[in-house]
Amino acid sequence: MTCWAGIDSGSWATKAVVIDAEARVLGTAVVRSGADLSGAAERAYLTALDEAKRATTDVSAVWATGFGRQSVTFADGSRTELDCHGRGVVHYVPGPIVVVDIGGQDAKVIRLDDTGRRLAHRMNRKCAAGTGSFLDEIALRLGIEAYELDRLADGATEELELSSFCTVFAGTELLTLIRSGKRPADLASAAYRSLVMRISAMDVFPGRVVATGGVVAHHPHLVRMLADKLRSEVVVPPHPQEMGAFGAALAARDGAVAVGPEAHHDT
Repeated sequence: MTCWAGIDSGSWATKAVVIDAEARVLGTAVVRSGADLSGAAERAYLTALDEAKRATTDVSAVWATGFGRQSVTFADGSRTELDCHGRGVVHYVPGPIVVVDIGGQDAKVIRLDDTGRRLAHRMNRKCAAGTGSFLDEIALRLGIEAYELDRLADGATEELELSSFCTVFAGTELLTLIRSGKRPADLASAAYRSLVMRISAMDVFPGRVVATGGVVAHHPHLVRMLADKLRSEVVVPPHPQEMGAFGAALAARDGAVAVGPEAHHDT
């Protein structure tokens, strides 16, 4: 009954994964982080354990990652997001690869060699334009839920552009397009196109690309547009939203050396 767990404490959502010795995923959970990061981590952990039909006494170790990993007081160790996303992805997709992780508040591009070692990374945390928050803002302007953008964009017939690199200004552009009578489907597609442009501008993308994160999990239309833009296959591995937590669970299982309270962007 021995198992291991990983917690990814994000600024928008907290994810938990429970795995067995063969790295099979036994249970997962995604909850809103809110203002109580510690409480969110505990809720996600217990929910994942319930899905896995395991008790806390069955867990050999819990490791944490993410923006709020130091708030996961019951964790036995921690790793950075970069480490955990890379670790999780290469379990499913051998290198060399480029990992694109699109979350609610930031986006990451991580280059890994054929052994899974990180060669370089880029992060976008200065502006929400390349993140899930941008899509939330666009959905709010259109009067729909963010998850509805994907279905809506499938009906697009006109290629519109949101040229601004600022979420606020992009929202103003959107209002101008709405006033001019543009169709909601075309506006949803324009939002995805705008996000893809910001992601593709973060780095060069040689070879195979693997996409993870909550945005990737819930917006397959965006993944197709990203593949077209990069002119490359974009692989979406299992449970992309929980990939960071999965990588943390692998670190717990493998007994990786804890790195302590290092900076968010460190190795």
